[in-house]
Amino acid sequence: MTTQHPTLEARGLVVAYDGKVVVDGVDLALPEGSFTVILGPNASGKSTVLRALARVLKPESGDVLFDGRALSEYGSKELARRLGLLPQDAIAPEGMRVADLVSRGRYPHHSTLQRWTSADDAATREALAATNTADLAERYVDQLSGGQRQRVWVALLLAQQTPVMLLDEPTTFLDIAHQYELLDLLRALNQQGKTVIAVLHDLNQAARYADNLVLMKEGRVVASGTPSELITAERVGEVFGIDAIVTPDPVTRTPMVIRR
Repeated sequence: MTTQHPTLEARGLVVAYDGKVVVDGVDLALPEGSFTVILGPNASGKSTVLRALARVLKPESGDVLFDGRALSEYGSKELARRLGLLPQDAIAPEGMRVADLVSRGRYPHHSTLQRWTSADDAATREALAATNTADLAERYVDQLSGGQRQRVWVALLLAQQTPVMLLDEPTTFLDIAHQYELLDLLRALNQQGKTVIAVLHDLNQAARYADNLVLMKEGRVVASGTPSELITAERVGEVFGIDAIVTPDPVTRTPMVIRR
């Protein structure tokens, strides 16, 4: 993992909804090349932070830097070629086929006069294959199950071919087998050089797959570091209010949380 500098960095980040502060003074540095998972109880501000990092939300105050530049300095297409976001509430236009939706990930790579190229075809095919959605290519997105739709949205993100991927609760609509399939894919992409930043709810999945964790509570960052540093019985009790035992995972030896 490359850790010379942060890919994304928040400095004094404050974000509010309808005048109510939900993220309060967050300082955060996300290493280049890391697989980072943001964890916390409901309403802790983790999804809000992710959306601010993707420039979906404008902070009340503070800054977000990407490769040392303020997000405001990037043009929309320039940023979209380098940073991709899968939000929780992604909705496809009615009557759109899967292949057409995934191909929209190529939009940031086109200028006004540029036509579709063989590279676009290849990127779309590879994204469909990587997410096991190639057999759905001619199906309509609104006819798919929740789990199928989620994999299609991940395929769109892959077709975008950004070095940084942000995913907000990407396993929410997936059964347990497809959750691990998706996390395996994200880890493989990370090992190939992509920076992956995801919001998850499952502590054990986060500890197994991530090399960097961020714990949040009540709009603030409690701690950040490796799973072995952060996933302790004391910390789990502090952040999540769980009386837990933390023991090594019998397969990966990463921390595993068991409720008493």
